[in-house]
Amino acid sequence: MNAQVSFLDGTYTLIHIPLELYSALLQPILRVLLPQTQTVDASRDAPERRLEGLTADSQHGFLNISVTPLECSVVCHSSWASNVFEPVIASLSREQAATVSIFKDSYMVLAVIGAGLDAAGRVMELSSPLALAGIPIFFITTYYSDFVLVPSKERQNVIEALSDKGFELSDNQSNFVSPCSYGRQASSHSASPPNTPPPSNARELQTRTFDLFQRRNVSPYVHEGLQLVQCSGREISQLADVYGRHRMSVGRRTLTAEDRHSWIANVDARLYTCIVSALVCKPRFMSLTLTKDDPPSILMDRTLLPLFGDSIVGDTDCNFVPIFLDLVNLPSEVTGIVCGVAGRLVEDMHMTETSELSYLSTARAGAVILTEEQSTRALAILRPLLDEGES
Repeated sequence: MNAQVSFLDGTYTLIHIPLELYSALLQPILRVLLPQTQTVDASRDAPERRLEGLTADSQHGFLNISVTPLECSVVCHSSWASNVFEPVIASLSREQAATVSIFKDSYMVLAVIGAGLDAAGRVMELSSPLALAGIPIFFITTYYSDFVLVPSKERQNVIEALSDKGFELSDNQSNFVSPCSYGRQASSHSASPPNTPPPSNARELQTRTFDLFQRRNVSPYVHEGLQLVQCSGREISQLADVYGRHRMSVGRRTLTAEDRHSWIANVDARLYTCIVSALVCKPRFMSLTLTKDDPPSILMDRTLLPLFGDSIVGDTDCNFVPIFLDLVNLPSEVTGIVCGVAGRLVEDMHMTETSELSYLSTARAGAVILTEEQSTRALAILRPLLDEGES
C-alpha cells in the first residue's frame, strides 16, 4: 500500500504557552480559532487584517491547538503568530512574557495519508527516513491524516531524504507517493549537520534517543485518570465516512456570491460552539486540528464528551491513554524522538495491523497515545530503558 505526502502551502509557527498563562492568552487562541473575527469593525486596508493561511471561505489551511497537563501548544500560520499572538504577549509583564515561547524557526507542514498502513506504520513511514537524515520533526496524528512539521530551511533535505527512501516526487515537487517500506534505510542529508553524524540505522537511532532521555532526565508517565477519545466534527461542507476514512460530498443550499466567502456558511456553528466551550473550561487534554481538506479532528479528555453531544462522530467507546514525555530540557532541533520511541514500542510490543499507536508533538512535550491495555505494556518497556539504561 502507498503513503501519500503533500507539502501544505505557507509557513507555520510553533508557540508554547505555560498553563499558568493559558487564561491570559485565551483571547488570541479564540481569535485564531474563529478567523472571521478579524473582519469585524476593521478597515480593509489595515495590514494586521490581511492575514494569510486562510482558504477562500476563510478557513485555516492548517491549525493545531493542544492543551495538555504540561502546556498549551499552538501551530498556526506565521502571519497569525506575529499579528495576533505577539501583540498580546508584548502586553504581558516582562516576567510573564519570558515564559511564552514563539519558536524562531518557521515550519512547513507535510500532510500524510497512509492508505492501507496500520497506525504504527503511518508514524514510522515518515519519521524514520527524516530521523535517519538528521532532520528534526514534530508529529501530529489526527482522525484522518498525519501531519509532520519540519523546519522550512530543511525543505530540500526532506525531498532528498524521501526520494532516497523510494518516495516518488511529483513534477511540481509538492507531492510524494511511496510504497510501504519503512524498514529500508535512508541516506543522510542535512543543511545544518548535528555535532555527531546521523544514526546509520533504526536500532542506533533508538539507542541514541534513550541515552539522550537518560542524560536529560526524561521519564515517561501517565496522568492519573486521564482517558482520551478520538473524534471528528460534523462539518457542513465535508462530512466524514467514519468507517471508510474517505471524504464525501453532500448537498447544501445554493449560496450567493457574497456568502460563498462567509466563514459561518461553511462550518458547523454548533460544533464550534462546543469547541469554544471546551477551550474556555481549560481542559486537562484537548488537541484540535483544522485543515482545509479534512473535517475538524479532536483528541480530547473523555469527560468533555457531554459538551459535544451529537456534533461529533467517532468510536467514543474506545479509551486511549497518553504516555507523556516532558521534553522541556531538550532543544527543539533534536532529532529522532518520534521515530526512536515509536520504533522501540512497535518492535518490543510486536504490534500488528490492528494495533493503535498515535503520536502528538507539542511545543515542549511528546505523547505516545495507545489503548489502555497497550499503554500499560508500553510503560513497562519504556521505564526500565530510562531508569536503568540498556543492558
